Amino acid sequence: MLKLKYLFNNVDLAEMLLRNWEYDKQSLDMFKYYRISSNAIYPFQAKGKTQLLRFAPKTEKYEENILAELDFISYLRSKQYGVLETVESKNGEELVEIQTPWGDYFATVFKRVAGVQINKTDLSDKVIFSYGKALGKLHQLSSVYKPSSNKRWSYKDVLNWIHTILVDFPDEKLAIQETMLLQDYFDSIPMTNNNFGLIHYDFEYDNVFYNEKSKSCNIIDFDDAMYHWFVMDIEQSLDSLQDCIPPEMIQQKKQCFLNGYRTEFEISEDMMLIIPACRRFANLYGYVRVLRSVEEKWNNEPEWLVSLRENLTEAMNNDSLYFGTKINY
Repeated sequence: MLKLKYLFNNVDLAEMLLRNWEYDKQSLDMFKYYRISSNAIYPFQAKGKTQLLRFAPKTEKYEENILAELDFISYLRSKQYGVLETVESKNGEELVEIQTPWGDYFATVFKRVAGVQINKTDLSDKVIFSYGKALGKLHQLSSVYKPSSNKRWSYKDVLNWIHTILVDFPDEKLAIQETMLLQDYFDSIPMTNNNFGLIHYDFEYDNVFYNEKSKSCNIIDFDDAMYHWFVMDIEQSLDSLQDCIPPEMIQQKKQCFLNGYRTEFEISEDMMLIIPACRRFANLYGYVRVLRSVEEKWNNEPEWLVSLRENLTEAMNNDSLYFGTKINY
């Protein structure tokens, strides 16, 4: 999540960045449908086709991670995997670095993928099966993927980043303890090509689009991708399903998802046992990202920001419930 000071709508900045690409000027009214979280996303059109401008301050991102993300997306497309497509700038670049009056920014543009978000479908067994199948195929392709140059960071890098952030928050003793517990726990698990690789990390229903015509899924938003155990993606996906499926149906739908997954890639029952630790990792990472984001405060904040702080504080409280407790094997 970006620092709160970057969450404000800035149409002038978005338009300035977009001038590096071809676009239909009359489509800029689509900017009102923007969203900002880990990046700012502004929709627009080029030759009548909807595209998405994604940008973030350079201080908030690692260039190597973005380049590695784009390389992985290119690899997946070369394997006919359903994934978003980048749009080159006027200068033929996928990633543009731009100096602006608001600071230096990284910007990219993506084409809109076909289909509708999983949670906006009827959530039938065929949709959930396809959802799981798409993740299994992603992991199968990842298991043989070799980066051409830049490499995404790993769970170890994330835990190290978390530690550097928490150094500035000495009262966060339980979060520091949780970081050390997770480091020791994951370091004890053997890595193989069948259980560890580059994962999406955010393979939740809002980043997966079901295309009724092809009966398959298209995936977006690889911004959080990292090297981790494949089961981390499974945990995140199954957890997200609980938001849109009635409790009495969730176990059957989870099994349907796993059945689809296993048509493309096998995951051992032993690896499924680390799911609780994966949830702890996600909670800690989310907690620290928010902690860093909300650190700065201002007088007379707008009502939406006050409300956001309250919601984020509640989320942090939930994420930290088990910090420092024993991790079950």
